[in-house]
Amino acid sequence: MNSAETNWHTLGMSIRAQQREQTRTALLTEARRRFAADGYHAVVLEDVAKAIGATKGAAYHHFGSKQGLFTAVVRAAQTELGERVAHAADAMADPWDSLLAGCRAFMAAGSDPGIRRVVLEDAPAVLGWNEWRAMDESASVTHLTEALAELMDAGLLRRVPLPALSRLLSGAMNEAALWLAQEPSPDGLDECVAVLEGLLAGLRTG
Repeated sequence: MNSAETNWHTLGMSIRAQQREQTRTALLTEARRRFAADGYHAVVLEDVAKAIGATKGAAYHHFGSKQGLFTAVVRAAQTELGERVAHAADAMADPWDSLLAGCRAFMAAGSDPGIRRVVLEDAPAVLGWNEWRAMDESASVTHLTEALAELMDAGLLRRVPLPALSRLLSGAMNEAALWLAQEPSPDGLDECVAVLEGLLAGLRTG
């Protein structure tokens, strides 16, 4: 193969790789929309593929199964949620305000069907508790643990076992996010943040 043929071959491979990535992204986007709207069990993999002009075979090639596609959707949604929390927290200069802003962003995310139904409702049942918790650990719990550690290091929060504290708070906020989504109230989010702040006040040192 001469240099010109090599260049064309390389270009062709690059184009095909881009097309595969575009198909994968489109499948994820459409699947997330359907999983959020209809729930995991109502979604048909072939319908997701047809909606974006792809074949069921392409969906299987990228994700292996409907559960594989759902897993990828949950992972993407968990990452997005972690980024929302981090963005809200980073906007505050004071470490205490940063923690509360991140917690508020997490609980508010329950109003997003792509988070509530996919991540908080269906994922634990479809993926199993252990896999779902592992995803939660790598996203939201990591940010929460880092924020709590920063407060402890600054002398603003009494030192207690960090893994226990972060998981207690994470579980409470998961439940609060579901409750806020199912029973929306104009004051509900503010009330949850106020209660959380009150609970943490017992550990606050500065």
